[in-house]
Amino acid sequence: MSEMTGGEAVAATLARLGVRHVFGIVSVHNLPIYEALSTHDGIEVVKVRHEQAAAHAADAYYRATGEMGVLLTSTGPGAANAVPGLYEASFTSSAVLMVTGQTESRFYGKGKGFLHENDQQADMLRTVCRSVASVRHPSEISAEIARVADDIRTGRPQPGAVEIPIDFQYAKVGDTPIAGSPEVPRLRPDVSLLDDAAERLTAAQRPLIWAGGGVVTADASEELTALAERLGAPVVTTIEGRSALSELHPLSLGFRSDRPQMADVFAEADLLLAVGTRFQNYATRVWALQLPDELIHLDADPGVIGLNYPASLAVVGDAKLSLAGLLERLGDGAPTVDDGYVERARKHRSSDMEAMREEIGPDHAAICDAIRRMLPDQARIVRDTTVPGYMWGNRLLPIVAPRTSIRAANAAIGPGVPMGVGAALASGQPTVVIQGDGGLMLSVGEISTLAEHGLPVIVCVFNDGGYGVLRIIQDALWDSHHGTEIGGIDFVAMAEAMGVPGKRVASVAEFESAFGDAVARASGEAGPVGPSLIDIDQTALIPITFPLPAHQRRRDD
Repeated sequence: MSEMTGGEAVAATLARLGVRHVFGIVSVHNLPIYEALSTHDGIEVVKVRHEQAAAHAADAYYRATGEMGVLLTSTGPGAANAVPGLYEASFTSSAVLMVTGQTESRFYGKGKGFLHENDQQADMLRTVCRSVASVRHPSEISAEIARVADDIRTGRPQPGAVEIPIDFQYAKVGDTPIAGSPEVPRLRPDVSLLDDAAERLTAAQRPLIWAGGGVVTADASEELTALAERLGAPVVTTIEGRSALSELHPLSLGFRSDRPQMADVFAEADLLLAVGTRFQNYATRVWALQLPDELIHLDADPGVIGLNYPASLAVVGDAKLSLAGLLERLGDGAPTVDDGYVERARKHRSSDMEAMREEIGPDHAAICDAIRRMLPDQARIVRDTTVPGYMWGNRLLPIVAPRTSIRAANAAIGPGVPMGVGAALASGQPTVVIQGDGGLMLSVGEISTLAEHGLPVIVCVFNDGGYGVLRIIQDALWDSHHGTEIGGIDFVAMAEAMGVPGKRVASVAEFESAFGDAVARASGEAGPVGPSLIDIDQTALIPITFPLPAHQRRRDD
């Protein structure tokens, strides 16, 4: 057997780590790695059309499965292109590993202007990654990849990157062993702190649970559901925490902590158990939300505990282990929560849902209902940052199974379709992308990726001919539109030119018909599994009432 090259060492290490898919674009500075991956049993290389899309797809892959997402880029411009996607992965706490090339080791750091040269590439990547390695000898390749992978999968997940000079990828690595393991130990909580937390929960009469994205990341939905039922406590979630508890569960309040109707629920609670959360601005009305004085904050990252709200008890540990430990200590007794409190919380939830349905209008409410009615429970739902996405996709469209809710957590526009690529490939499930026309143009090339790989993705383009939310602000302040018009794009023709069937609709009835056909295609019920695009004329629908903050409303002189 011939001696292994550096490129082959990359492939062997990723296989040892349990990697099944790698997203990327081939380049002169990663050809040996690409070749090794493409011929390696058990690893599929997914060709995307832009490095930013590779990072977004790897991020969604992690969120949809809990398996580390991996992307492969070129050095210099290719690595730089991936930075926005790594930034999103950092923002939302995703374990994403980027493997990238680098110029020949003999030119590295010399500033000679060599092809794709970026001597500060590692420093650039450190701005969005927790762990970055710059390989200095071919024999270090496997160990450095495994070290970064272990770091980014431990505690609170984060992205990481490894840069490998191109000559090291061709070089022989000798008899250096292949490192890495698919298993990562979970962070165990202090048992005495769990004892204290269990006593406080037992004593509470009106406990409330706040579930963040850390519950989903830790695959702790089962434990959270059992704890809520054992306590009889209602559960609010962040947007990233959606799917921690089925939103059809009677104890679910969903994502609505920022809604005025829910203030009474927090005011009446005598204890808040917060799990896997930073208490971000949207969920807390920019930290104006008043929380109970008794706050048990449980998180794998000690840096976020007390960051935005003081905790009366801080528990550092993995959410799954910690919630299981609390359940063990609470035993099988009956819930002691005040039934009246739970009933009042449910009424607030119901009244708020009615108010939100009025805000979005009957057409969007009907589309929301149709999506949930026609989709399987395990279907992945991806929301780009678009008005329908955050007015009803993030709130009213029920999420009923773990790891089925994905969105751009940093509120960027454009990641929707690339995230759909990763989510669908990871899960094999029909995947819906709620997308605006403006955002789609930032990643439109990935429609071709959907077609090439035959992915079960339904792209719902809510088309208002421009950047809708920005026009709403312009209308409120200046009565004019500048830079927000992008009409005239035939998305159906564009999709079909890339091999994806499309349909243009201008009513609820037309949408339901087109969506039903798309679900059948994504499910394999109408022939081979494949993607679809639905171009929704949003101007033909009854409009959404979009609330603006005070600083974006017109003021009288």
